[in-house]
Amino acid sequence: MATEPQTTSPRQDLMALLAQASQSELDAVIERFAPLPRVEDVRPAEVGLCMVRGRIGGDGSPFNLGEATITRAAVRLNAIIGVSYLLGRDPERARAAALIDALWQDTAARPAVEEALAPVQTRLTALREVEAASTDATRVEFFTLVRGED
Repeated sequence: MATEPQTTSPRQDLMALLAQASQSELDAVIERFAPLPRVEDVRPAEVGLCMVRGRIGGDGSPFNLGEATITRAAVRLNAIIGVSYLLGRDPERARAAALIDALWQDTAARPAVEEALAPVQTRLTALREVEAASTDATRVEFFTLVRGED
């Protein structure tokens, strides 16, 4: 069986997971590492806009679709800088995600961070499966018949 080439890095996968995690899930991960050393805000959480681009059919010319509200943050933990970018307005969640990113970058803490994030991954996987089943239930198969006239 052929395997698909990996298109994202492990850190990109982590940041995507953190962006979809709830505040309570992020807080539960951080609590597992208490007490934390001093955390410095390199870039305090701030809300802004970014331009969202799209492509027709996924491969057409890019065009500006519109703007989206994002929140970004950067923190320093033991000389490691963690960052996060989240859709929406949620400075506390962005700071928590940046803190977990910094913890994950520490190779000694990485296995524990990944273990703490396993319930989040499980929840998101189950949610995707439910959405896929709902979509499949409404699938319509189109086909055409050949009349046999030449």
